[in-house]
Amino acid sequence: MVKTVLKAASCAAALAMLAGGAFAADSLKQSTDWQTSGHDLGGQRYSPLTQITRKNVDRLQPAWSIHLTPEGYKGRPRLVESIPIVVGNTMYIASTYGQVLAVDATTGQKKWTFDFPDNDMPSARGLAYWAGGEGAPASVIFGSRLGRLYSLDAATGKPNNGFGDNGIVNLKTPEVMQTGPGQVYNLPSPPVIYKNLIITGAGTPDGGPNLGPAGDTRAWDAATGKLVWTFHTVPRPGEPGYDTWGNDSAKNRSGVNVWGYMTVDAERGILYMPLGAPNNDRVGVDRPGNNLYSSSLVAVDANTGKYLWHFQVVHHDIWDYDTQDPPVLMDVRKGGRTIPAVLTVNKNALAFILNRVTGKPIFGVEERPVPQSKVPGEQTSPTQPFPIKPEPLSQNHLSRDNLYKGEPSHQAYCEKLVDDNHMVLGGPYLPPGYNEITVSPPGTQGGVNFYGGSFDPKLHLFVANVNNLFQPMHVTQKPDGTFANTYGVLRFWDPEKKLPCGPTPWGQLVAVNVDTGNIAWRKTLGVTDSFPAGMQDTGRPGLGGTILTASGLTFVGATDDFRFRAFATATGDKLWEVRLKASVTATPVTYMGADGRQFVTVMNTGGSQTGSVVTNDEVIAFALPKN
Repeated sequence: MVKTVLKAASCAAALAMLAGGAFAADSLKQSTDWQTSGHDLGGQRYSPLTQITRKNVDRLQPAWSIHLTPEGYKGRPRLVESIPIVVGNTMYIASTYGQVLAVDATTGQKKWTFDFPDNDMPSARGLAYWAGGEGAPASVIFGSRLGRLYSLDAATGKPNNGFGDNGIVNLKTPEVMQTGPGQVYNLPSPPVIYKNLIITGAGTPDGGPNLGPAGDTRAWDAATGKLVWTFHTVPRPGEPGYDTWGNDSAKNRSGVNVWGYMTVDAERGILYMPLGAPNNDRVGVDRPGNNLYSSSLVAVDANTGKYLWHFQVVHHDIWDYDTQDPPVLMDVRKGGRTIPAVLTVNKNALAFILNRVTGKPIFGVEERPVPQSKVPGEQTSPTQPFPIKPEPLSQNHLSRDNLYKGEPSHQAYCEKLVDDNHMVLGGPYLPPGYNEITVSPPGTQGGVNFYGGSFDPKLHLFVANVNNLFQPMHVTQKPDGTFANTYGVLRFWDPEKKLPCGPTPWGQLVAVNVDTGNIAWRKTLGVTDSFPAGMQDTGRPGLGGTILTASGLTFVGATDDFRFRAFATATGDKLWEVRLKASVTATPVTYMGADGRQFVTVMNTGGSQTGSVVTNDEVIAFALPKN
């Protein structure tokens, strides 16, 4: 039976039940494999492996590598930012070259390849694994660019005939294609597998038409592909939250979708959905109000989709501050109590640590006055939520005085850029400029983006890499009377040299003690090789996240300087780095191979929204030398 969820304003009874721990614990936490994008359903990206240590990590060397370009491929190299998963001794890889691959995780030898029909390709950021059941085999599950949900036999790579139509479910159903079937709808990130459910987000046109496909979250039967429940991410008439969309602007609204990663409290059966901004994501003249559940973290019963609670990170979002990072589950020790918590942080680098059962802030939140938009008819929220702790993870203020200082020619370029364009600089929530250019901190490529951070349950540290990047915005009125940000996602930098104009460090590694809410340490992440010696320690922008191990190591690539690095989690001290052929454009994974060695594997293609050049097509696995 398909269930469409009507959100309830109060769910005290449901929360009380869930708080009791009625569901089985997440068995993946102690896995030596890497069975989900976040290692475990709670998204901690923490491995129990200890073979690679702070003392021997500098001995890591390439153990195997494979090339992702198919035989005979003549096209341009492609960005591959998907996170592999490892189950047993098999690694599954979603490739933007139109394939899903299964390879031996110890040797890299290919086991099978699935080639997509109709010039389709898999979700950009990875895939999922279901252990099987109800007569169905263990399966690899993923979405695609054309809006399809695939199920393949994990052993053979063949489509599962009992799933949908020969292994494929069409996600572009009338219930979400509310303004017609011809619009873009896909699945950019891997689904969540909970029990026998496949839970999918949605890929709607980013910055596209205001009206269009719904961003609803849906759950499907993992064996058959039949729809089980739907959660309306934009409330329908009569549902709680509909009144936060003035002038009935919720009707057929597009955006407000999970295009990133969801997580699950497996013990309590709670699904956490990080939702994006509505379309148009830079101008909200036609949608007065706070616009629930846009730019919010929403918790629902994972079994039924029933609403439990929400926390809106950005009211009436006109900055594209999608709440798309994986919500990381953790326990916080405070006042002699252990509190089940979830941490969410987005592009504005404000980290909110919430009770994951109730949604209440653990360290407090203040609604602070923010600048108001000058766009005619724009009703920006007079306040925005700010956590009392922790402090912002990245830079969130820009002025003429803290522009880049250092290499003379670039410093002069940045000063001229601001002065010649009469740019307005400021602090948090500076609105897009109307007939003027404002530079918004930290900007859509700044802060902690969709890759999110990791959590060490022994040290109680949340570790994330951040970008200190800013974005110029310029709203003008079009001939039809509507408004648009004419600058798109233009960056505040020298586009030829890819040198940002904000203060350094441009890239940083940050650790938060979640028991105190205080920053434990900050370290510059990345170097600018083109600068003279003594000026290179600038940090570098990048995309891709951290992983942690029980031996106290943090691994991260991400930066566009072609390095892959290891740090001591407790202190942030750099222990090892290697220069590769390209940037590491996705979050690494670690697992135990069949030969008894711990592997750390990276996607080494280059490319990203921060402008890194695509120069390679490899998956590279590192390990300690044999014997």
